[in-house]
Amino acid sequence: MADSKFAVPEMAAVEVKGMTREAFLIRGTLAAVAAGGVAAVGPFLSDAFAQSGSGDIAILNYALTLEYLESDFYNVKGKAVGLTGAAKTLAALLGQHEAAHVSALSKAISAAGGTPAKKPTFSFPVTNQTQFLALASVLENTGVSAYNGQGPKLQNKAYLGTAGSIVQVEARHAAAINYMIGKSPTPDAGFDKPLEMAAVLKAVKPLIKA
Repeated sequence: MADSKFAVPEMAAVEVKGMTREAFLIRGTLAAVAAGGVAAVGPFLSDAFAQSGSGDIAILNYALTLEYLESDFYNVKGKAVGLTGAAKTLAALLGQHEAAHVSALSKAISAAGGTPAKKPTFSFPVTNQTQFLALASVLENTGVSAYNGQGPKLQNKAYLGTAGSIVQVEARHAAAINYMIGKSPTPDAGFDKPLEMAAVLKAVKPLIKA
């Protein structure tokens, strides 16, 4: 599916086509996971947002773009792969949740006087149910890490509440998918391992497509 030199090769093969800042951040996030695993997301995002000096709207738009990706994965790719049984049922449910998250974040951004980010175009390197569930596990765990990394930086308590309610659902998604594929629903507790920005930029370069 992807180059084995990556820690998570499936993530290196996910394409995000778009030229917005949010699309570039998502590509960077995917590259961080591909190069260093899910634990690399928090340090990468902290670095990226610290350098940009962005506020609440930027963080919400980043979260919205991540939800666009997950919604597209379940609602478009999930149907195209031809899932069956419990996997099909779970993917349909998760797709509804992700679509609801897109709506909630879009409304929050608009209510704050901001402009919701445009939805990029996505391409996922999966052709069967096994590959779909494996990538779903990585995407959901990445989403949890991303929310945990940026949620505490939100200044408006209302936005923090919105992000907090979403990340709880994302964590349940991750646990359900992990359980379905035979992984622990509650991975061993640990600490984020920093990944240098240079390593992320090197990994993300081949993923950037207009």
